[in-house]
Amino acid sequence: MEPEEVLDFICRRRSVRRFQKKTIPEETLTLLMKAAMAAPSGNNAQPWEFILVRDPQIKEELSRVHTWVYMVADAPAAVVVTGDQSSEWWEDDCAAATENLLLAAANLGLGTVWCGIKEHDAKKVRKILGAPERLGVLCIIAVGYPAESPSPHTKYRKEKVHWDRFGK
Repeated sequence: MEPEEVLDFICRRRSVRRFQKKTIPEETLTLLMKAAMAAPSGNNAQPWEFILVRDPQIKEELSRVHTWVYMVADAPAAVVVTGDQSSEWWEDDCAAATENLLLAAANLGLGTVWCGIKEHDAKKVRKILGAPERLGVLCIIAVGYPAESPSPHTKYRKEKVHWDRFGK
């Protein structure tokens, strides 16, 4: 693979908030789960638990958890990324798994958007899904075939890169 191809693979991931009314095959969702679980994990704890939501009523409830998760109602699927809080690295591990899922989805022709969830909203999410208190909720990812096409790009800014020491 050429260096440009690697960057293209990564830059294809863009936040998509509008989706086609097209069902995602179960095999594709399973592939996304395999990609997510290929992520690195502190002490190999693998604290993640994923809840795949396709039920329209549940997606509607999740879409009202906070202002910026509205698009979940219209997405064909949502992935709720949770982690066992007994692992000190659960948030890091779940974030790595989330990025793997987002990159895999983009390269399968799917659109996604990562909607972060803070603890006061996590309680609502756990209640909607019947998830145990031991699980922290990192995010909800809306997934579907895009009804919009944001252009691939990088957000590279050379002033954000420091060589050897800060400020160099």
